[in-house]
Amino acid sequence: MGTTTPPRTLAEALRARGDESLAGLLRARPDLLSPVPNDITQLATRAGTRASVVRALEHLDRFALQTAEALAVAPDPAPYDTLLALLTGDGQDDGDGRDDAGAAITAALPTALATLREQALVWGEDTRLHLVRTARELLAPSPQHPSPTGLGPTVSEATAGMSPGRLQEILTAAGLPPTHDPVSAVTALAGLFTDRTRMAELLDTAPVEALSVLDRLVWGPPYGEVTPNPTPPVQWLRDRGLLLPVSTRTVVLPREAALHLRAGRAHRVPEPVAPALIAAAERDPQAVDRAAAGQGFMALSTVEELLKLWNNGGPAILRAGGLSVRELKRAAAALDTSEPVAAFWIELAYAAGLLASDGETDERYAPTPASDEWLDLDAQDRWTHLITAWLAATRTAGLVGGQDAKGRALSALGPDLDRSAAPEVRHRVLALFASLPPGTAPDPQTLLARLRWERPLRTTPPGGPSPQGEASDLRSRIALWTVNEAEMLGVTGRGALSSQARALLDEGPDDAAARLAPLIPEPLDHVLLQADLTAVAPGPLERPLADMLSVLADVESKGGATVYRFTPGSVRRALDAGRAATDLHAFLATHSRTPVPQPLSYLIDDVARRHGHLRIGAASAYVRCDDEAVLNEILADKRSATLRLRRLAPTVLAAQADPGSLIEGLREMGYAPAAESAEGDVLITRAGARRTPPRTPPVPVPEGPPVPDATLLTAAVRAVRAGDTAARAVHKESPETGTAPAGSLPRTTTAETLATVQAAAMTGSAVWIGYVNVDGAASQRVIAPVKVEGGFVTAYDHTADEVRTYPLHRITGVAELADEQST
Repeated sequence: MGTTTPPRTLAEALRARGDESLAGLLRARPDLLSPVPNDITQLATRAGTRASVVRALEHLDRFALQTAEALAVAPDPAPYDTLLALLTGDGQDDGDGRDDAGAAITAALPTALATLREQALVWGEDTRLHLVRTARELLAPSPQHPSPTGLGPTVSEATAGMSPGRLQEILTAAGLPPTHDPVSAVTALAGLFTDRTRMAELLDTAPVEALSVLDRLVWGPPYGEVTPNPTPPVQWLRDRGLLLPVSTRTVVLPREAALHLRAGRAHRVPEPVAPALIAAAERDPQAVDRAAAGQGFMALSTVEELLKLWNNGGPAILRAGGLSVRELKRAAAALDTSEPVAAFWIELAYAAGLLASDGETDERYAPTPASDEWLDLDAQDRWTHLITAWLAATRTAGLVGGQDAKGRALSALGPDLDRSAAPEVRHRVLALFASLPPGTAPDPQTLLARLRWERPLRTTPPGGPSPQGEASDLRSRIALWTVNEAEMLGVTGRGALSSQARALLDEGPDDAAARLAPLIPEPLDHVLLQADLTAVAPGPLERPLADMLSVLADVESKGGATVYRFTPGSVRRALDAGRAATDLHAFLATHSRTPVPQPLSYLIDDVARRHGHLRIGAASAYVRCDDEAVLNEILADKRSATLRLRRLAPTVLAAQADPGSLIEGLREMGYAPAAESAEGDVLITRAGARRTPPRTPPVPVPEGPPVPDATLLTAAVRAVRAGDTAARAVHKESPETGTAPAGSLPRTTTAETLATVQAAAMTGSAVWIGYVNVDGAASQRVIAPVKVEGGFVTAYDHTADEVRTYPLHRITGVAELADEQST
C-alpha cells in the first residue's frame, strides 16, 4: 500500500501508523496488550471488541464523546465538513440561541478527532471518516437503545418494510410527485426533509398543535405512543411522513426531520470547552497550611485512639465479614464521632495495614505488628503513610450503611466495598485543587461539573441517563467523599490544598514530611493536675507519657487541650497493669507542673489498699480472702446469687462462673478483686498485648489493566510489527510448490528445507518457514538463519524479535521472501 493510498480498513490505518502512534494507542487502551497481539490485524480486531470499545468510550471527555456520537448519526463514511456541521449546526436560527458556540467547536474539533483517532475509535482521512462499527452500534439510535443525541432512525431505516402504497400516500400528502420505485420514494422523502426551503414551506402549513408535538420530540426521545384513532395534528404528521410507524402503537420522528428542526445540530448543548473551576474563597496560604497541619495531627490522634481501643483484641468478625452495626456504633462513641466518620477511620487504618483479622478460631480484629512500627515513626512520617494508603485504596468507606446489588447491607471492613474508580477520582480531585493558586478553595459544584465533563459516561452511559439520575453517579459521590475526607486528613485546610499535600503529589512523601514537620507542635513531657481529679494536657504528649496516662485516667474531652479524669476504675486499671501505688505517685509528681492534689493521692491510696484484697483463681473459679467478714458480706449480698458461690473454707469461696466473669461480677458489686496464678501470685494484665500475625495491607482492586511502561510498550510494538511482517510475508514462487497464499504454511521436503536455510545463512537473508511446536500448534515465522548444524537451525526470529533454535524436523517447509521484503 502506497503512502498516499487511503486505508480501506482499521487494520490498514493502524499499519500505516508510526511506532510512536501505536505505542500511544496501547498506552491509552492497555487492555489491548493482554496478551500482546500477534500482528496488526489481531490488534485491530481486538480494538473493535465490545468490551474494549466500551472501556475506551468511558475514558473520553464530553466533547470527544459528543464528536463520536455525531459520527454515529452521520453517514458512514462522513466528511469532516459534515461532522462539523452536525456539531455547529447549519447556521440557521432554531430558536435556541446557541449559535455563538460555533467558533469554540471549530477550534476544539481537531483535538477531539485526534483523540478518537489515537484511540482507534475513528479511522480514515478527513474526507472519509469512519467510526468503528462497535462504537456506532453502541451510540447509534434504536428503539431499545436510544441515541445520546436524542435522534431517531433515518427515513430509510424507519420505512424499511413499509408497503409501496403507503409510501405513495405519504409522497402525495407531502406534495411530492409519485414514483413507483420504493427506493426513489424514500430518497425523495429524505430529500424533502433535508431541503430547508421546502421543509419550511411544509411546516408553514402545519397546524399549531402539530408543531407542539414536534417540539416535544425534537430533542428526544424521538419516539411517541399513539392511539388507534390519533388526533388530527398527529394524523397530519403521520400522513406527511413527519412521524413514521415503528409498531402499531409507536411512531418516531425521522432523523432528517429532527435535524431540520434542530438547525442541523446533533446535540442541544455542545460542550467543546471544559467547565471552568470557580474559586469559592481565597485564603492566606500559611493559614491553610496551619489549619491542615492541625487537622492532620487530629487524624493521627484518632487513628492512634482506634488502635488503643482494639489493643487487647477488637470486635468479632461477622460470619459474612466485617463489623456489626453495634460494634460500629461502639467505635463511633469511643472516638466521639458519627458512625460514617468512624467507618472511614476504621477503613483507613485497615487500608494502611494497621488493623487486620487475627485469624483465630474466634476471629477478631486487632492491631497488626506494623502498627507498632507506625507508632514509632515521627508524626509527619505517620501522616504521609496514611495519605499514601488513602490515595491508593479502592475500598470506599462512604458506601458503608448502603446496600449492594442484592439489597444486602454493606458493613465496615466487609466485602463489596472496593470501587476501582476511587483512586483515579481522588487523584483527579486533588489535581483540580492543585490547579488553583495556593490558598484558593474551589466551589464544589464547579468541581463536580468539571469531573462530569471529563468522564461523562460514568454519569450518562450509552443508551441514556441512569434511572436514578446524577445523584446516583458513583464518580460524583466519590468526589464529594474525597473533598470531605481530604479535610479530615489535613490534605486540605479551610477548603484549599495545603503545601504539604502539593509536595506529596508532586515530589513524594519525603518532601511532604519535611514541609509538615515545622507545623506540628512538639510533644510535651508534662500535664497540669487539678483538684477536681482531672489532668489537662495543653498539647500533644510524648508517647510514653500518653500511653501511661491513658491507662491511669480516662479521656474526658479533646481539642487543643486534652482533659483526663482519674476514677477508681482507671486507677485500678493501672494497678492491674502491674503498677504499684508508689509508682503512680512518683509518675504524677514527675510529670505534673502543678502539685499533686491531695484528693488524687487519697484516691490512689484508697484503691491500692483494697486492690488484690480478694484473689480469684480457677476452680472453675474461687475467691480467696484473709478477711472472713468480707467473704460473709459477699455471700449475704443478693447480687452474688448469679455467681453461685459456696464456702470451701473460712477464707475461700468457690464459684461456678469462670474467673473472668467472677472478677467482673465482683467489680460490679463494688469490690476490687485481682486475678492470681496457680502458684498464688497476682496476675498482671499488660496493656497492648494482642497483635495479629504479620499482615499485608489489602491490595487495591485495579480499574483495568495497568498502564504499561515505556519498555513494555517498545517491546510490544516491535513484537506486533514482527508478527505482522510474518503474517503478510510474500515469498517467491518455486516450480515445485508454486506460491502459497499468505497465512498458509509452506510445504517442502527435508532436503529442500536444509538447502534453503543453509543458503540463507550464507547470504544473511531472511526466509519464511512453517513450524510445529511440541504441543502440535502450527505457526508461520520469518527468520534470518545464522547457523545450521546437528539437525538444528539457529536464527533471528523476526516474529518473536529474538534469537531462537529450531529443530529441522519440526519445520514443515521453507520459502524465500520476495525481494522487497527479504531485507
